[in-house]
Amino acid sequence: MLSFFKVYKKFAIVFAILSIIIIVIIYNTLNIYQPLPIYQPTMVSTELVDSTIQYQKKYHKIADFLLTNQNGKTITEANYKDKIYVADFFFTTCQTICPIMTDHMASIQKEIINDDEVLLLSHTVTPEIDTVAQLKRYAVEKGVIDRKWNLVTGNKEQIYNLARKSYLAVKDNPYTGKYDMIHTENFMLIDKKRQIRGFYDGTKPEDIDKLLKDIKHLKKEK
Repeated sequence: MLSFFKVYKKFAIVFAILSIIIIVIIYNTLNIYQPLPIYQPTMVSTELVDSTIQYQKKYHKIADFLLTNQNGKTITEANYKDKIYVADFFFTTCQTICPIMTDHMASIQKEIINDDEVLLLSHTVTPEIDTVAQLKRYAVEKGVIDRKWNLVTGNKEQIYNLARKSYLAVKDNPYTGKYDMIHTENFMLIDKKRQIRGFYDGTKPEDIDKLLKDIKHLKKEK
């Protein structure tokens, strides 16, 4: 009887060890890092994408740009080199979704305030109205911190092309002036290679929570 229990004890120990090994393997398998998607024009609604690139399936990146921020400073892609950033399109006189979007961008700013890897970039879709002075007033009102968040204006054609050929973020407005756009609620997450890694509804708190989680996720990439 005693020898039986000794054998059973050994079996129980071996079984326990094997169980632990199996559990660890399963846990590691289920927790393999899954990278965020890299968005291409073919993956986005055609109404947000310029017709010249609607069939592009790979190699999409944010184009070079030359814009001016709320302080009259020139802002280019070099200011965002080796940075993760969140981009959107807005205008300061918007009374519908823009105030909500800007408040949510401000909440993101608060979360990333001490993170040197992450920045924000908001483009006006009405540069003829949103002058440097107007952007500055808006920035002060909304609590924009210059080192974290640029509100930019500039050449309307360039902003239009950035919106529809780079960020895939606005609708064309063929019924008004040339290069006029209908901006959306989209926030775009851009990686250090200038690739789009996520789209989020800038009016929804749950999407902002997901965006913040995806920023942390993206930072794990080599």
